[in-house]
Amino acid sequence: MMPSHLNDTPAAGDKDATLYVAFELSKSKWLIGTVVSGESKMSRHTADGGDTAAVWQVISKKRACAAKKLGRPVRVVSCYEAGYDGFWLDRWLAEQGVANRVLDPSSIEMPRRARQAKTDRLDLERLMRVLIRHEGGEPRVCSVVRPPSPEQEDARRLSRERDRLIGERTGHVNRIKGLLHGQGVRDLQPRRRDFLAQLAGARTGDGRALPPNLVAEIRRQHARLTQVGEQLAEVEGQMAAERAAAAPGSRASRVNHLIGLRSLGPIGSETLVSEVFWRDFQNRRQVGSYFGLTGTPFDSGQSSREQGISKSGNARARTLAIELSWLWLRYQPDSALSLWFKQRVGDQKGRVKRIAIVALARKLMVALWRFLTLGLVPDGAIVRAAAPAGR
Repeated sequence: MMPSHLNDTPAAGDKDATLYVAFELSKSKWLIGTVVSGESKMSRHTADGGDTAAVWQVISKKRACAAKKLGRPVRVVSCYEAGYDGFWLDRWLAEQGVANRVLDPSSIEMPRRARQAKTDRLDLERLMRVLIRHEGGEPRVCSVVRPPSPEQEDARRLSRERDRLIGERTGHVNRIKGLLHGQGVRDLQPRRRDFLAQLAGARTGDGRALPPNLVAEIRRQHARLTQVGEQLAEVEGQMAAERAAAAPGSRASRVNHLIGLRSLGPIGSETLVSEVFWRDFQNRRQVGSYFGLTGTPFDSGQSSREQGISKSGNARARTLAIELSWLWLRYQPDSALSLWFKQRVGDQKGRVKRIAIVALARKLMVALWRFLTLGLVPDGAIVRAAAPAGR
């Protein structure tokens, strides 16, 4: 009786002498699968997490055996899923002459059964099948991530750290306000310079002095809030210094170029350049896809509807794109994009307006991409006389 499904690795094509290598990565151990052109059986190996010497020993041994068997040089193609280990492994493999593919985990096809087995062994087999099909001429079988260079990866650290610090600051402020509100104190602002002096004289809602343990906790919480504020100022100061000393053609000069458009400030421009516009997009569809602002139609049989945007791109950039769209309507009211939005929405509110702002966000991001790459100013947009480089 034939099984209902097979987990065997498909036979690799024998036209090219290729050694296929798949990695299933975890913190403690790595599973390594290898398949040689013309074969279907996958060899499995285990190495300690991060042990590149053991990895290279496996690859070298398998490549030597394959070259001896096939009688010609063997190239090595590998893959692993983007995740906890980042991109350092991709760079190390490239230095060894290995053509590596970093795969988007969400793009890999999965069984649609209600319950499905999930083991590292099965995941390794799935990765190998995807790699062989991708290299065999099926580019849509998965999405290959484009790894940033070490400089590009480091450049976006500042904007991401700032976002985390803003979140921490909000958490500290809300915690202090919550503690005070529980005692009937409603008018103290934790971010004011004289907060501690006001705290010393604060009284509960029934006229008592604040409990000493509560005051001590609030002071410690406020100390952490102060430290976060200092670090936030340091990060923003470093960002401003880089913009002020921007060299032509640098990342900081692109940020200054975006700031030249009214409605775009230094923080939004920093995030756009660091997260999005370091990439070389070929067309507007790629821009919209990276933001996750492309439609997902459902058209099957007699059913035809739009399911909304895909949300498959960069979530941080997508959130910023929506925020910048509202600012664009406010500070660029006479631009072609704003007029298109007003004509489309009119006096309607609610759902129609929310849908239209997403469409405007996609158009705006495409316009900004053209502004950076081709120098095309969006129709009707106001450009500042000179971009405030150190702003």
